[in-house]
Amino acid sequence: MTTKSSLLGLVAALFALTVVAQPTTTLRITTEYPATSMPGLGVSSFAERVAQKTGGRLVFETSFDATAGFKSADMVDAVQARKIDAADAFAGGVANKYPLFAVSSLPFLADSLPRAEALLKAARPAYERFLQAHGQKLLYTTPWPASGIWSRKPVTSLDGLRALRIRTYDDMSQATLTAAGAWASNISFADAMARIAAGDVDAVLSSGDGGAGRKLWQYLPAFTEINYAMPISIATINLAAYESLDAAGRTAVDQAAAETETAQWQRIRSRLEDNYRVMRSNGVMIEMNVPPSVTGALKAASVGAVRQWKEKVGPDADDILKRFGSN
Repeated sequence: MTTKSSLLGLVAALFALTVVAQPTTTLRITTEYPATSMPGLGVSSFAERVAQKTGGRLVFETSFDATAGFKSADMVDAVQARKIDAADAFAGGVANKYPLFAVSSLPFLADSLPRAEALLKAARPAYERFLQAHGQKLLYTTPWPASGIWSRKPVTSLDGLRALRIRTYDDMSQATLTAAGAWASNISFADAMARIAAGDVDAVLSSGDGGAGRKLWQYLPAFTEINYAMPISIATINLAAYESLDAAGRTAVDQAAAETETAQWQRIRSRLEDNYRVMRSNGVMIEMNVPPSVTGALKAASVGAVRQWKEKVGPDADDILKRFGSN
C-alpha cells in the first residue's frame, strides 16, 4: 500500500510540475498613441484579457507612444513582416499607404456614433479580406470621438479657418482642409507635437481624447467641434503568430478581441462627455456653435477628396458605400 501510495504521489507531483512548467508565450503589441487614449486603453484591455483567459501562459507585452518604433502608417507592413506581432493602428494613418482604410475618415459621413457603427459594419468584410491578404488577422476596432480642430483660438470664421497651419491625419483630410483654404500637412500624431512646440503647426485635426488631448492643450487651448468624422483604429495580429498558438490560445485571443471591441464601443458613449469635462477643467475653450460658413466650406471642400478616394479604392469603395446606405 505504501509503495502504491508513493507511486501515485510521485505521478501527481510530476503532473503538477509539468503544468507549472508550461512555457509562457510572449507576443508584442504596440500603438503610437498614449496609454490613456482610446487605442491605448484597448491595447491594455486586450492584453489583460488574454493573460487572464490563459492563466498567464500567453502574454502580450504592450507599448505606447510609438516607443516600439512604428507609426500607424507603417504598422500593417510591420505586422506582415512580423517586426511586431500585433499593433493598433489609426486607420487614417494606414490609409496613407492603403486608401481603403480612409473610409472611417470620410468627411461628414460618420458624424455620429450610430453612423460610425453602421459604417464599420459595411466596411468590415473589406478590411478582413485586405488584412488576410497581407498576412494578418483583424483583432478588434476602436472608435475615436469625433474629430475637431485644436487651435490657439476657436475657429469662428472663414478667415480664421484659412489662416490655420493645421496638422491633418490622412491624405483625404489634408486635401479637404487645403481645398477649404487652410495650410494643411499630413503628419502622424507621434511627429506632430515637436512641430507644434516649434511653432511650425498652430492647429491640429484630432479628437479631444485622453492622453492626446492632454498633450495638445499645452499649446492649443481651443477646440472647435466641427464633427468632421468619427474615425477608428484597427488592431491586427500577424497570421503566422496567431496560427502558431494552440487551440486554447487562439480561442483566448478571439474571445479577448471580441470583448475588447464591445468594451471600446461602449466606452465611447461616455468618453466625449468625460473628455470635455477634463478639457474644460484644464482651461480649454470648446466652441460648439460653429458658423454655417465654416462647416459649409469644409463640406464643399470634401467633395473632391471623396471622389478621389473612390477612384483609388475601386469596387470596394462603391460596395462599402452601398452597404452603408442600405443600413
